Amino acid sequence: MQFRALISDLDGTLLDTLQDMADAVNRALHRLHLPVHELSEYRYFVGDGRRTMALRALPPDRRDDGILERLLAYIAEEYDGRWVDNSGPYPGIPEMLDELTRRGIRLAVLSNKPQVYAGPMISTILSGWHFEHVLGESPDRPRKPDPAGALHIIERMNVLPQECIYLGDSGVDMETARAAGMYGVGALWGFRDADELARAGARLLAHHPADVVTLVDHPVV
Repeated sequence: MQFRALISDLDGTLLDTLQDMADAVNRALHRLHLPVHELSEYRYFVGDGRRTMALRALPPDRRDDGILERLLAYIAEEYDGRWVDNSGPYPGIPEMLDELTRRGIRLAVLSNKPQVYAGPMISTILSGWHFEHVLGESPDRPRKPDPAGALHIIERMNVLPQECIYLGDSGVDMETARAAGMYGVGALWGFRDADELARAGARLLAHHPADVVTLVDHPVV
């Protein structure tokens, strides 16, 4: 089976956004006089939507609804002003997108990042490439690992699940790929490690974005 499309996660896969997210949450925590976190800790806070990220950042004894809602509001204010300060594509991503485009591979994004940021990030930071669909977190669509978003994209693209690579850096992404019947490729340059990706069902662990191009050229059954 030849691949015809690639759906990608955003944070930790196409773009390194960790510093800006960590700065926004830490500033929000500081405004609430709560302890902040090291950058490395945010690798495990992100990936399941903003609400879950905020909950993970709160001290266990301060995770009541009132504090959580205040923290979420502050995060939104802080992130609105800095989401492009330090965020950009990982090394090799522009070249990967170039090569996939040359091969006629259609591109889309499915992220648990709020839609209000996912779309502008693609149109601002990755404006040189055509992504047919960019779906972020939305109240009318379940978050990954529910496969609904992935299946919605390929239905609109008129491709079969087995003709689609799902590229992501977390176990949630690999679970999404498996649930949707897509070929899950774990991005080892992202936020999580090989063990998590393998446990979640990654069909291939990519050490560099060029490995995705190699997979397209030489599909593995």
